Amino acid sequence: MKNKVLIPIFIAAFSLMSFNALALDHEFVGAQKCALCHKKPEQGEQYRIWQESRHAKAFETLGTPEAKKIAAERGIEDPQKSGECLKCHSTAYYFTPEKVTDAIRVEEGVSCETCHGPGKDYMKKSIMEDLDAAKEAGLIIPDENTCVKCHNQESPNFVPFDFKEKWEKIKHPIAA
Repeated sequence: MKNKVLIPIFIAAFSLMSFNALALDHEFVGAQKCALCHKKPEQGEQYRIWQESRHAKAFETLGTPEAKKIAAERGIEDPQKSGECLKCHSTAYYFTPEKVTDAIRVEEGVSCETCHGPGKDYMKKSIMEDLDAAKEAGLIIPDENTCVKCHNQESPNFVPFDFKEKWEKIKHPIAA
């Protein structure tokens, strides 16, 4: 009986450790570093597009009366301090209930590296100019699977969404 209880706990702990080890293969730098290149009009103003998005305000939404009510219903005292909420509302938690980096302020919300992966190893211009090299250095090209890490039925206010429709609202391509 004891082993039947311990095996699922061991598997869950190992899975979390494996995920964290994978996530930490690269270091985070924060949106301000990304903005150095990705705020310019000739580049595509990706930083401005992000700042105007709901992702940039994801942490702030946890401070609303609605979020506090949902959290209270789940036994969470303060959603802005709960890893269960921050895993999808702050890049600093990177899909885990534990903070994984101090390089990013929790208040930054869902920023560049949530979708594109920790950027320290691919942020250099010489690497970013070579897509294969950037991917090798940790760059993620987000797709629907990236989005459903948070936009799923585990979310207490999940509403099914059409990926293609939502992508149109958040896309921020590199200028031609």
